Amino acid sequence: MSVLFLLQFGHEQLQKGRPIILGTFLCASQRPKKSPSFKIQEASSQNVDLPKRLPKNKKKPYPIPFEKIKQAARKDKKLAQMGIEKPLDPPKNGLLVPDLIPVAYEVVDAWKVLIKDLAQLLHIIPVYACSECSEVHVAQTGHHIQNCLGQTSASRRSFHSWVKGSINDVLVPIESYHLYDPFGRRIKHETRFEYDRIPAVVELCIQAGLDIPEYPSRRRTSPIRMIGKKVINRGGYVEEPKPWRSANSYSLADFDTYGACGRFPPPTSSDVARIAQETVDAYEIVRLGVEKLMKKYTVKACGYCSEVHVGPWGHNAKLCGEFKHQWRDGKHGWQDATVDEVFPPNYVWHVQDPKGPPMTGALRRFYGKAPAVIEVCMQAGAQIPRKYVPMMRLDIVVPDSEEARLVA
Repeated sequence: MSVLFLLQFGHEQLQKGRPIILGTFLCASQRPKKSPSFKIQEASSQNVDLPKRLPKNKKKPYPIPFEKIKQAARKDKKLAQMGIEKPLDPPKNGLLVPDLIPVAYEVVDAWKVLIKDLAQLLHIIPVYACSECSEVHVAQTGHHIQNCLGQTSASRRSFHSWVKGSINDVLVPIESYHLYDPFGRRIKHETRFEYDRIPAVVELCIQAGLDIPEYPSRRRTSPIRMIGKKVINRGGYVEEPKPWRSANSYSLADFDTYGACGRFPPPTSSDVARIAQETVDAYEIVRLGVEKLMKKYTVKACGYCSEVHVGPWGHNAKLCGEFKHQWRDGKHGWQDATVDEVFPPNYVWHVQDPKGPPMTGALRRFYGKAPAVIEVCMQAGAQIPRKYVPMMRLDIVVPDSEEARLVA
């Protein structure tokens, strides 16, 4: 498309005896044309590659650009120097967000359904886990891809050492300390055993308004006040009530994956497809709900290990043993957490024929991946959401080992 600019100007006489010059200039610019299929190619994505594994000898990248973090810190420091209180909106000021309370209950209900249905499916869908690394495979036998990173992988030529997997291999348990008052005293290394460890998803829902008698939480009626990083009014310290047990309250076993396969019997053959679809729906509800809650409620994650803490500040327990932990005296390097750190997808290879021959390393570029829960449900007969189709590479026909040499 051509853009025409018509410029007509006059140059007035600046000196006596000089004539006035009038002129008309015609300027044209030609923008590069886009191919008509450009928008279609952007809208339809296929064969999406998964994000690469982060190296363990480096700190995780910040989910928020570091320049924005420094800009916000400078703004808070300037307000503190002027003696002006930091403006805080719920839930940053300790108050609940009423619109997110139903979301918290919905996430916990879906979390319990996810554990129950997944435990039933694992009775009929075989899952294998490597005893030396974190690799998981959903099929009748383990694959033959040489990508083991365990300590004894060199003696096995990077082949995996497969053992029977459990629900914790599919639904990775990420736990967090339960706090009665997230804005109260921090957890010290010496007092860490005084606090319960519960799933981070459940702790996030408790701080968002979920009431569980076994895990009480302080509900403020007046907001906290801060100047810079200092809390000037938190309503005083309140002694944490001791947890108690009630027959009519939530069952704590429903929140935990420990021993889930033993609590729930195998499903009947007619109910397998229905349970698999319920599991997929519950998985999507949990993930979407956690994403909504984390947009408002603060969750911290260590930049070096998998530790997660739900609250405005991280704890002071010296439990980090990853890269350069000696320099930090075992303390965690806290930063804002992502959804994948609180609710890990745990990607596994997608198996098009679970009863076929094992996967080989020579054909790994033709294989796709999917979250472990989605892979289990697909093999059980569930309909997969469209957003997982590109990474599973369902449109690619895996060739034979001899045919793979002829593929460009």
